[in-house]
Amino acid sequence: MSKCFSFTATKNQCLKSSFTSRGLRSTFTDLKDGTVMHCWVPKSRKPIRPDVVLIHGFGANSMWQWSETVRILSKHFNVYVPDLVFFGDSYTTRSERTESFQAQCVKRVMEANSVTKMSVVGLSYGGFVAYNMAAQFRDYVEKVVICCAGVCLEEKDLKEGLFAVSSVEDAANILLPQTAEQMRELMGYTFVKAPAKVLPSCLLTDFIDEMFTQYVDEKKELLLAIAKDRKLSDLPKITQPTLIVWGDQDKIFPLELGYRLKSFITPTGQLGENAEMVVIKNAGHAFFYEKPKHFHKPLKSFLLGTTKCPKNAEDQT
Repeated sequence: MSKCFSFTATKNQCLKSSFTSRGLRSTFTDLKDGTVMHCWVPKSRKPIRPDVVLIHGFGANSMWQWSETVRILSKHFNVYVPDLVFFGDSYTTRSERTESFQAQCVKRVMEANSVTKMSVVGLSYGGFVAYNMAAQFRDYVEKVVICCAGVCLEEKDLKEGLFAVSSVEDAANILLPQTAEQMRELMGYTFVKAPAKVLPSCLLTDFIDEMFTQYVDEKKELLLAIAKDRKLSDLPKITQPTLIVWGDQDKIFPLELGYRLKSFITPTGQLGENAEMVVIKNAGHAFFYEKPKHFHKPLKSFLLGTTKCPKNAEDQT
């Protein structure tokens, strides 16, 4: 028996209306190589405004992850919100699964929209893509924001116990839930106070049906590609001004990886030249939901260049 009502589908429609009301429109770009990219772009790009690209992570689609950020940044920036390959309405027939390929696809979408200089904001998996864009396209990416993305992880970290899981396969089972109980487990890892405890299973199942049933195998391959043979010594350094944002109780990518990234970008330990770091207290991997004001204030300031973030801005509330 088919469902007569889907809360998640209804929420999607509301988010589409919200993006439209913020001056964005839905577009599709055929990259002519078997790849089609969906992206929210400005209805009317304002040349006097900076361009910023918001790159989502695993989980709900880009609208669910960036709706509040779009509301805040669209007043000051030309905002672009792509769906990465195998998320939302983007897909490819090609075999590539690396964040390097994802970065190239996003860059080509920006070129198709006549964007030649941009700041990139990457959340979790999107942070891997944002970092790779900054490394590959130094002349195009002006500023970088890495949000709770374990860019500096090494394959050995899994075996040595840094994460709650010991293999990428186990991580995939958590990040790509197929049952209500698995969804509760994921939210337990993502939030400090998991809202799933009070949510009925029917709503969680509805969310899974809408968000987690397409391209499951391909998404697992994306996760495998992140960790495979990954060594810090192979990671290219980026030179753009960088803001690192982390929740202090992140269970997906532990805070240690944020400090590792900070040290990697600024090996002398002196913040301010290339990188600044904001640690949000009492927040997990989903700090953008849990503490949105504490995320958006330093984000906006960094992107606009109006004020300097504290050297280690920790929310004490």
